[in-house]
Amino acid sequence: MQQDKIVVGLDIGTTKICALVGRKNEFGKLEILGMGKAVSEGVVRGIVSNIDKTVDAIKRAIRQAEEQSGINIGIVNVGIAGQHIKSLQHNGSITRASQDSEITQDDVMRLTNDMYRLVTPPGSEIIHVMPQDYKVDYEEGIMDPVGMSGVRLEGNFHIITAQSTAINNINKCVTKAGLEIDNLILEPLASSMSVLSDEEKEAGVVLIDIGGGTTDLAIFKDGIIRHAAVLPFGGNIITSDIKQGCMVMQNQAEQLKVKFGKAIAEEASEYEIVSIPGLRDRAPKEISLKNLAYIIEARMEEILELVYAEIQRTGLEKSLAAGIVLTGGGSQLQNLVQLTEYITGMDTRIGYPNEHLGKSRIEAVKSPMYATTVGLVLSGYRSLDDRGGRQQYDEYTMTRPHEAPARQNTQPAPPQGQQAKSEQPAKPEQPKQPSKAAGFFRDILSRTKGLLIDDFDDKQY
Repeated sequence: MQQDKIVVGLDIGTTKICALVGRKNEFGKLEILGMGKAVSEGVVRGIVSNIDKTVDAIKRAIRQAEEQSGINIGIVNVGIAGQHIKSLQHNGSITRASQDSEITQDDVMRLTNDMYRLVTPPGSEIIHVMPQDYKVDYEEGIMDPVGMSGVRLEGNFHIITAQSTAINNINKCVTKAGLEIDNLILEPLASSMSVLSDEEKEAGVVLIDIGGGTTDLAIFKDGIIRHAAVLPFGGNIITSDIKQGCMVMQNQAEQLKVKFGKAIAEEASEYEIVSIPGLRDRAPKEISLKNLAYIIEARMEEILELVYAEIQRTGLEKSLAAGIVLTGGGSQLQNLVQLTEYITGMDTRIGYPNEHLGKSRIEAVKSPMYATTVGLVLSGYRSLDDRGGRQQYDEYTMTRPHEAPARQNTQPAPPQGQQAKSEQPAKPEQPKQPSKAAGFFRDILSRTKGLLIDDFDDKQY
């Protein structure tokens, strides 16, 4: 039963590594049973740079989540991000034996699985294949061809690739921490599950997840993901600017940003000064909040202009009626909504991952900085594309069908009743899986929400 299924999300971010243990309550809402968090020292801009430090942080976060939830964690959904993420459009086709028989979900899955066999640039591999629309015997614009008659089935697909070494390093870290990966999910997609509504995805919306080391972008239109990208700038670069511009220590710069930072300099008072304790036997340093805001505004403008250029590159900016949703730790910066609206001309709101959350002892998870981790937990209950979730395919969560080499050493979660390595309460009852294919095809449309990529620790963004 869905109620009995426990799912663990593990977000390996630049600033923090966070683990959330969740299950569905009787009302279908997500109940967070435990949370673990550790400072991330081995991850730079979303990419693992030090295996041992990352493994230690994962172990600390998992141990904390286990203690709080009372559940032995063995299988996790893990997020992936980094500048190496690329997205492209591709189409494919299959020819069916009979024109009279109906197109089945098997036919659709066969077409989708063919996309995983595309030749990608050396050193990269496909992590998600997401259908856009289909053609049946050259009839265009079909969103769900199941049940129709035809010989030739074509599909347009949105394909997301990642660097093989980045995937291998994540696998290595998770395995060394004594865990298995159930699904590897692009972080902006996870965040979209927790913070976006179905109406916004239908109308057209941009999800911007500002984390510690990266800013993630996902664009939805007509309920389907149309574009995804990861930019190598996040809240940490603002902290570095403050450190250099105000000549203070790194931790002081972070506190200045969190407590006093504003994204619009005009909103800051010229007469307000904050005093920073000096180093040994030195006088305190006085920082003008106006100058602090100028430093933050300059860098935030640059990040938002890069994001807007990415949106324009897709040619969709005029059709995104729902505007922009900001999430991630960096979205909590004062006046950021106004600055985003000023630069892009699009309506903007902050996305909180609370729509799918039930009553929880851990109120902190309702912060935008946990949007990605909440989305990783939600991905255990729904797929990325609704259209795949029918009949016996209902329990699939589509990852790479052929289990690419990068993931051969981490077994997918065994079906219920075979909890080999994990004492974690049952993964969902899954019908026989023809391959680990079915997954990320299902629920880019569904009632999912969420985003946050490289979030920060409680006080950071």
